[in-house]
Amino acid sequence: MKRVDLAYNRFFQGLGGIPKYKPSRKYSGWTYPSKAGWKANTDGKNGTLTLNDLGLTIKMRGQAKFWGTPTTLTITYKPNINAWYASITVKTETPDPKYGSESNLAYEKIVAYDLGTETAITAFNGSEFEEIANQRFSKTLEPKAKAAGKEKRRKQAPNFKKGIKASKRWKKANKKEYQLKRKVGLARRDWQHKVTSDLSSRYDIGVTEKLNTKGMTRKAKKGSQRKKQKAGLNKAILDVGFGTLNKMLTYKIELKGGIVLQLPTRQLKPSQRCPECGKVHKSWAELSNRYHVCDACEFEFDRDKTSTMVMFNAANGKQPGYGIDLDKRGFSSSTSKASKHTGSMKQLGKMKRQKSRSKDGSADTPSWP
Repeated sequence: MKRVDLAYNRFFQGLGGIPKYKPSRKYSGWTYPSKAGWKANTDGKNGTLTLNDLGLTIKMRGQAKFWGTPTTLTITYKPNINAWYASITVKTETPDPKYGSESNLAYEKIVAYDLGTETAITAFNGSEFEEIANQRFSKTLEPKAKAAGKEKRRKQAPNFKKGIKASKRWKKANKKEYQLKRKVGLARRDWQHKVTSDLSSRYDIGVTEKLNTKGMTRKAKKGSQRKKQKAGLNKAILDVGFGTLNKMLTYKIELKGGIVLQLPTRQLKPSQRCPECGKVHKSWAELSNRYHVCDACEFEFDRDKTSTMVMFNAANGKQPGYGIDLDKRGFSSSTSKASKHTGSMKQLGKMKRQKSRSKDGSADTPSWP
């Protein structure tokens, strides 16, 4: 009943879809709804887990980002990898990030980054460019996963409606395919964490464009003659993980008190605008156009690097043809819901000047409104 209540609460809050009935075979495990019957002997780093009713003591390894008071424990079994997992729910108070005068950050380290399929991340900090290569995880293991999928074709697959059970050979082939796909997912997630942790540790402010990943990866329209090309592009975007990279960078920069500025793509047009003169070239929108040459000021540069330059200039209010008031142009920041003081780089500069005065002793450290 608790799970049903949780599912419907998520639905009414708009966080999930309509709860559907799931058979018991879809969930192999059990839950301890209270602290009785188990105990977590840890302070958040390694330790042991004791299950009193089973008389088991299991070693725990790893370190939690935040730790508090354990409340519930869920034990689940994943047959595809033949492993048991213990998931502990912890009641904790996440420290609120400190901004402005309350923060230790100088807000001087700014990076504009662009996500792509040729190069996964192209970053620009005002003086230097940094390119992070696309690892192409799916392409590396895709042939093996396809071969494993073909092995299931001549084996008896399960059909629960007709009461047909899967053969042992089908289960073996299915497990092999699952493990290969899981390996791709784990490798991608590990790479995403490493890349975003490195960038967020070096910069206080991140600047990027608003991306609608769901819209970008839609299927080609019915009757389109470029279905294969669109399917390939969708696959490449999902392989890099645009949405996940953006979310990771946002919460990691926020966690230390930094902010992420999200510039409106349709108004700014970073991939079509010249960073030197501000002229918009519609021909630059074609993905096949990887090198941009401006016919107005003769500026020429790589497509992805040009986009990061435009975003960096716009965030600093120095982009020709765009203006400096980001609020009026549909700008939003990662902290705009919680804080109203991060409206533009102009306000941020004002706060930095106030902080510098307070350090000299000429003025008190101001508090943000």
